[in-house]
Amino acid sequence: MPEAPKPEVGSVGWVDLTVPDAAQVRDFYQAVAGWKVHEVGMSDAGEKYADYAMLTGGSGKGVTGICWRRGTNQDIPAGWMIYITVENLEASIAKCLELGGKVVLGPRNFGPDAKYVFIQDPSGACCGLFQAG
Repeated sequence: MPEAPKPEVGSVGWVDLTVPDAAQVRDFYQAVAGWKVHEVGMSDAGEKYADYAMLTGGSGKGVTGICWRRGTNQDIPAGWMIYITVENLEASIAKCLELGGKVVLGPRNFGPDAKYVFIQDPSGACCGLFQAG
């Protein structure tokens, strides 16, 4: 299978919704938006559970994630979270801080090469910054 293309810098590469009851919200959006569900295996202190990748009803393209607010996600700010692709995560964090933003969580590794961080802009809005591997 060919390797997925690297996300374009400046693009919104993914969107997650992190909530206390992911199964309920999964079912809600499956009914309301027509999304299909792909379970993503997770583990928290040895307990196994699933987050959900939500797929379009037609082509099955991944459009968003719906995640339990637990385990590695327990400190993620609640609500829809966009992940903006950046070229250099450390440089983007430095610029965020210089311009009055804050680091909310991270940075964290994502796989062997990628990493991300959650920031808050000067208005109080949060987003994720993602550097692809």
